[in-house]
Amino acid sequence: METPEYIDRLRIVGGDPALDFVNTEDGDPPSECLRNYGDLLAWSVRVGLLSADEGERLASEANRRPEDAEAAYRDALRLREALYGIFHTLAEDEAPPSENLEVLRGYECEALLHGRLVQRDGDFAWEWKDGRDLAGMLWPIAHAATGLLTSGDLDRLKLCAGCYWVFLDASRNRSRRWCTMEVCGTDEKMRRYVAKRAARRGTGSG
Repeated sequence: METPEYIDRLRIVGGDPALDFVNTEDGDPPSECLRNYGDLLAWSVRVGLLSADEGERLASEANRRPEDAEAAYRDALRLREALYGIFHTLAEDEAPPSENLEVLRGYECEALLHGRLVQRDGDFAWEWKDGRDLAGMLWPIAHAATGLLTSGDLDRLKLCAGCYWVFLDASRNRSRRWCTMEVCGTDEKMRRYVAKRAARRGTGSG
């Protein structure tokens, strides 16, 4: 399965699969990073929700069932819209819309219905294995979102001051403002530098 270049270039900086999924609606004004079911598959493989083999199997299944693939893609957009509303409002210290929480509850119920609790090396984890369900990658996303909401870590949830992506702030004093200093932080420093140079030229001091 070929990964589109724009999916390959997409930054994975949310710190949680649910937040990375929200961030596939990019920027302000928003632009769509997941343009079709193939993009959804490629992104899911890239972030580790699906293995490469699982992605190939679902791609073949989607070719046989294009209408079902389109329905799964629309389901993904519906879930993402709900998660966007939940996590963006929480990052701004506001209460998330109840209708968005209700949408997530429905997807989480579906995830638990299809999931298995498995033990590996003494630890337990949820696992989703259904090679024919075209919307199967949405189950771990919904479960991750629910886990984040109930984790007690929402004080770490931030909105990037540069690109408006959501991310978890892992810094010691919770003072991070950017999704990545290398991109948005550097862009902001450059804007300040240019503005400072322009101000100096305006006053004749530089």
